Amino acid sequence: MSVPPAPIKVLVCEDQALVRAGFVTILSSQPDMEVVGEAGDGRAAVRRTEELNPDVVVMDIRMPLLDGIEATRRLAGPESSSPVKILVVTTFNVDGYVYEALRAGASGFMLKDASPPELINAVRTVARGESLLAPVVTRALIGRFAGHLRPST
Repeated sequence: MSVPPAPIKVLVCEDQALVRAGFVTILSSQPDMEVVGEAGDGRAAVRRTEELNPDVVVMDIRMPLLDGIEATRRLAGPESSSPVKILVVTTFNVDGYVYEALRAGASGFMLKDASPPELINAVRTVARGESLLAPVVTRALIGRFAGHLRPST
């Protein structure tokens, strides 16, 4: 008899309590996920990640005390001794946020208008070590990238 795989340990970092509770409810409903903790600001996100060692951190960008970009940089950036997989989930579809989150070390970037199945899929994707961007973000990045390319001859 085989042993079932360990659940994906998730830390939810979001300053809005109602949104955070929604994320926790959605992710906790999955048999292959365990929400191991929550944080309501960026400093707590860094501290709780170091304490709990989650597989994936779901990180908001705009949070008090320390924003999600800087928290991501500390937890997953090039200076991090043991980088963590970060899924940034935000309301703001702003190019600067996408670029900064990815430069900081985020593995994924989703918008809060995503459906629950999309959030669940994003956490699983990031946990597997893959990257994921919201479709609207991917289109914008490709558009910007393609706009700077010239066809090869």
